[in-house]
Amino acid sequence: MHLSILYRGSLIICNYGCEYCPFAKKQQSAIELAKDKQELTKFIDWIEQNHQHNFSILFTPWGEALIHPWYQQGLVRLTNLPNVSKAAIQTNLSCKLDWVEDCNKDKLALWATFHPEWIKRDRYLNQCLELNRRNVSFSAGVVGFPKFKQEIAALRQELPNNVYLWINAVKKELPKMSQGDLDFFEAIDPLFPINTHHYPSRDRSCQAGKSVISVDGEGNMRRCHFIRQPIGNIYNSNWESALRDRLCSNETCHCHIGYVHLDYLELDKVFGEGILERIPVATLGKN
Repeated sequence: MHLSILYRGSLIICNYGCEYCPFAKKQQSAIELAKDKQELTKFIDWIEQNHQHNFSILFTPWGEALIHPWYQQGLVRLTNLPNVSKAAIQTNLSCKLDWVEDCNKDKLALWATFHPEWIKRDRYLNQCLELNRRNVSFSAGVVGFPKFKQEIAALRQELPNNVYLWINAVKKELPKMSQGDLDFFEAIDPLFPINTHHYPSRDRSCQAGKSVISVDGEGNMRRCHFIRQPIGNIYNSNWESALRDRLCSNETCHCHIGYVHLDYLELDKVFGEGILERIPVATLGKN
């Protein structure tokens, strides 16, 4: 069996403080950070022990994980496990990158977000270029506020063609945007319109809960991050029995890490093997 896991432990701190971001608005003590480290180690131990299954993992922390060495070491360990196909992580790319050389880079992927209000473009760009030189697969992206347009345009011009630059739609702001703004974002990211919708999802078939699950630091399994009811716990001996077809219980789905798994949208054909780290098939092979 192949299972994709979106892992989110108890980390809730970030070295950035974006005003629009709902995450990472708290501080954590050394004891709380130690708990997050223990949770991650236990999770990776579990992945290794379940060698009869194959896994792809995306870390979606409520904060910046790669500034903490246990996440770097965790990705090194995961990418070197034979039963892991991919280990990916969402990051602001503010960490040093030498640790990637200890990874199996054929299995490593980064989802790297540029925050123009917290980092200079040249610093972020240099990090992207370093990833490219080190042959690490990654997508780059920016939250789609019109005030960032100049930085976004410059970044697209400076990034290599083989790097996909996605734009996250700020859905509550879309009605206020001009057609020029929308056209600009689509010119940068041809898939931008996909991210502008709240997709009908109630009673729709989804891979969530079947081939994709969300796991927290305690091991609780959920169909996805957006349905709070647990379906089991990975640390129970019968955890596999929780995996089955389920129709979505939410009215709509509007976040990329959720709706990409809705069967009727067929976005697996758009993203293929890059579905976790948000790299479309069309980007692969570009120079």
